[in-house]
Amino acid sequence: MLTAIGAICLALVFAKLSAWVPKAGGPYAYTRLGFGDFAGFWIAWGYWIAIWVGNAAIAVACVSYLGVFIPVLKDNTLLAGLGAIALVWLFTWINCLGVKEVGLTQLLTTIFKIVPLVAIATIGLFWLNPTHFVPFNPSNKPVFSAVSSVAALTLWSFIGLESATVLAGEVINPSRTIPRATILGTLMTAFVYILGTVAVMGVIPQAALAESGAPFADAARAMWGNWAYYAVGLGAVISCAGALNGWTLLQGQIPMAAAGDRLFPKKFGVLSRRGVPAFGVIISSLLITLLLMLNYSGSKSLIEIFNFVILLATLTTLIPYVFCLIAEFIIFLRDPTHLGGRKRFRGSGVVAAIAFLYSVWAVYGSGAETVLYGFILLLFGIPVYVWLVKEQQEREHDAQPHSDDEQPHGIEPTF
Repeated sequence: MLTAIGAICLALVFAKLSAWVPKAGGPYAYTRLGFGDFAGFWIAWGYWIAIWVGNAAIAVACVSYLGVFIPVLKDNTLLAGLGAIALVWLFTWINCLGVKEVGLTQLLTTIFKIVPLVAIATIGLFWLNPTHFVPFNPSNKPVFSAVSSVAALTLWSFIGLESATVLAGEVINPSRTIPRATILGTLMTAFVYILGTVAVMGVIPQAALAESGAPFADAARAMWGNWAYYAVGLGAVISCAGALNGWTLLQGQIPMAAAGDRLFPKKFGVLSRRGVPAFGVIISSLLITLLLMLNYSGSKSLIEIFNFVILLATLTTLIPYVFCLIAEFIIFLRDPTHLGGRKRFRGSGVVAAIAFLYSVWAVYGSGAETVLYGFILLLFGIPVYVWLVKEQQEREHDAQPHSDDEQPHGIEPTF
């Protein structure tokens, strides 16, 4: 419930920003407008990392639910890893076909996945066993630490609430459509996830739930038998496939938007014959493949791999969130009239402040190891930015007439 409140506050902020700045790029565009080029690049870099790392987690979850139908995937780490990589490249191929094909796939997977989710979240409440909720805190940690450690995990369920803002250039009437979709989507998601989680926790004992790789399917079998186990398992596979499909689209769109502003290598902005930034999609999928190979080559279980990867993805998404929340204040201070004046901005400012505090709390809950790896990945972006500055200076140097013995000086990059 705390995560839902934080996610709704984040959605309200992104809805307002998207109405005021209806351009492609989402968090990257808002950060660049508020903080300038370097911050814009760094957030585009971090958000891009979050997307392809998150896609690795979705692929792991999909393979975990495929274990309902192919039990060997539960115990054979090598086969599970190969299955996850195969899924990544399947949706890479679909995304390279074009945006309309991606949209159709997304519509179909959404229709098929919503039925089992809603069924568990509503009918499943009649099978609740109150003893499964005791003890409330089985971790032997202080309650604040225990809840904090779960904050980042549960936020993963809402990651993507800002994704409609990234595709503003592909949406009809973005200043109206995107805010409505963002707010309504987050509210419906919060409703289904809270009730669904309560139902699953109330049906499956804590010890069994902690070891489950397919909790919704296991809950369905406990309530309705084996047929429900396979039906809900199929719905979960379709749900993961739909999520992977949509996020694969974004892993090309974010670097493309930044490349359009010369804040990413220009190759990422080149469109294929089908109008797709195929280079960015393919490079991202190569990085996902590398990440999956590194994780599956160890001795971790599917659950351990999934938890680590989603924490890393959530952390690298939270950084762009924090920058966007502060960017709203900066944009308002520069021109209060755009956001409806000071009186109307007071409520928005309170919402942004709550979202900021929640985001910082979720970063804390990610844990020291996750913060370390996330920070290292973000630091790798700085040499890329230096390379971009060098390229820009060379372009300006070539564009300026000067004699052979005259050396240009004082050139500053202008993105």
